[in-house]
This record gives sequence, C-alpha cells and structure tokens, in this order.
Amino acid sequence: MRSGDFKETYADLIVLSDSRLVWAWAGVLVVALVVAPFVVNAYVLSLLTLVLITVTGALGLNLLTGLTGLISLGHAGFLLLGAYGYAIVVAKHNLHPLLGFLAAGVAPALFAIVVGLPSLRLRGLYLAITTLAFSYIISDLILEAKSITDGARGITVQRPEFFGLDFSSDPSFALLCAFVAAVALFACLNIQRSRIGRAFMAIRDNDIAARTMGVNLQAFKLYAFMTSAFITGIAGALMGIYLSFVSVEGFPFLFSIEALAILIVGGLGSALGAVLGTVFIVLLPEAIRILFSWFGGALESLLSTGVHEVKSIAYGVAIILFLRFEPRGLVGVWRDAKRLWTHWPLKY
Repeated sequence: MRSGDFKETYADLIVLSDSRLVWAWAGVLVVALVVAPFVVNAYVLSLLTLVLITVTGALGLNLLTGLTGLISLGHAGFLLLGAYGYAIVVAKHNLHPLLGFLAAGVAPALFAIVVGLPSLRLRGLYLAITTLAFSYIISDLILEAKSITDGARGITVQRPEFFGLDFSSDPSFALLCAFVAAVALFACLNIQRSRIGRAFMAIRDNDIAARTMGVNLQAFKLYAFMTSAFITGIAGALMGIYLSFVSVEGFPFLFSIEALAILIVGGLGSALGAVLGTVFIVLLPEAIRILFSWFGGALESLLSTGVHEVKSIAYGVAIILFLRFEPRGLVGVWRDAKRLWTHWPLKY
C-alpha cells in the first residue's frame, strides 16, 4: 500500500505521476477515446466532440484564471478570434490548414497583449470587467471589418485535410479534437510543473511575495494571457470547424460564463479539474433535457423555447452550490475519495 507522498529528489517532486496505475488508466482512456468515435451513435459522438473541444478551451482559461489568479470574462472573445483566424486563412485565402491553426493561436495571443496590459495594474472585479469589455470590442471590430471578416455574413468553414488525412467525417474529426485536447492537456501539465508555472502560482497566491522573490509580474502576467489565449484560440478554430460556419452569433457571451463555471465546478488551478468540470457542464443541459422530458408538458416546451436561459440558470446554480458546499470542486471530491480508498479502513 502507498504510505505517503514523500519525495527524495527534485525530479520526483515535479514528475507528472510516479504511479504505474495512473499511467495504465491514462493508456486505457487514450484507447477508449480512439475507439469511441467508431462505436457510438451520431448523437453521442457530437457530445463527445463538444466535450473534447471544450476541454481544450477550459485548459486555456485554467492557465490564466486557475493557475495565475487573473479573472477573465473575455474567453468568448479569444474563441472568436481563433475561429476567425482559422477561417480567414483557410476558407478565404485557401492556405494550408496547419497555417490556419497557427493563425488561430497567434491572433488571440497578440490581442492578449492588449487586454493583458491593464492586468499589470488591475485585479479582481476591475480586471474581469476589462476583459468583458474586450470581448464586446472584438465582436464589434469583426462586424465592422467586412473586407476581412465578411462582417455579419460570416464565413463557411470546411473540415480540414492535411498530410493525407481526411477529417471530413465525424469520427475522424472527433479523433482530431481528441489529439488536440491531449496535446493541450500535456502542455498545461508541463507548464504547471515548470519554472513559469511556479511563477504563475506564486502570482496567484501572493503577488507581493512573488515580486519580492524575484518574479517579474509584468512579464509573467503577459505570458499567462498569451499562453491562455493561444490554447483558447485553437479551441475556437475547432469550434468553428465543428459548427461549419464562423460568425459572431456563434460565440455568445454565455461561453465565457460556461468556461468559468467549468473551472469552479471542476476545481480552480487543476488540469484534472478542468477536464472533470467540462464533462459535468457540457452534459448538464443534456441531463436537464432528460429530466424535463420525464415531466413533459410546459417544462419540455420551456426548454425548447428558452434553452439559453435555462442553461444560464443551470450554470449559475451549479456555481453557487459548488462555492457553498465544495469550493475545491470535483477534483476535491475525487481526492477525498482516493484518500479514503487508500487509507481504508483507517480514518484520515
């Protein structure tokens, strides 16, 4: 039985996991994600694809809000920039899809410098309002730049094909989303255990103490904004491809609320929490739909006519309940269950 978490070397301290069981289950999950698109029905496959895309976006926001402690309500703006960056490069100029994904990451990262500069002097609610304003400004700029973005008409996007691989089918596109989500997860886990990640956490815990210890607050806050925006932009490109049409209306402000709900429900500052929170939040409307269908009548018609309002209420209730009863989120519940299993029947 594993008796503790004592580490003898620094390498042991920063290793992703020293448990063979964890790596074995990770391998099982990878195999399941590869096989699932070919065995599930179309509806479940659409939910799986949406979960994988949302995981990528949630991991990007987790670097900024969960790891660095900088509250952002501009997540929808970065998603929108990523979607348009890909659509303009690939759909309008017929360039290689890989260049489109590069543009989807670089464009939000460059705009993140603009929105990140106020973070050098703002924090908390004031920073959140600034990022919220940025999201609306981006939407207006896209609508006005008709010669580049086609304005309110939007841009039609096709499934990509590169290196001889065709992602036009739903299962193959789900595999692409799974690959991107896995790369984003691996990147975020490695950033978290690096010197940059430790600087992010120091800023989150106490920025004055971090400055005293030699952390350059200005540089690392901008790093956090740019890295978060880059990953979020990739998720935005995948979302645009998934929708087959990129427009301002396809990326509403509700996406920003949904992303914050994911972090709070899953557990702030944890990559595993971002994954667990994504599964919970994405499947929450589906659970509500099933619940309303049991009662039928007015409740079912309410969901069909006011789906966005019902989702907003559900996200708000989930945030309140988790903040009140389990502030650590689902990852805290998981750690308690794992500790109980490890030390059972002894108390902890």
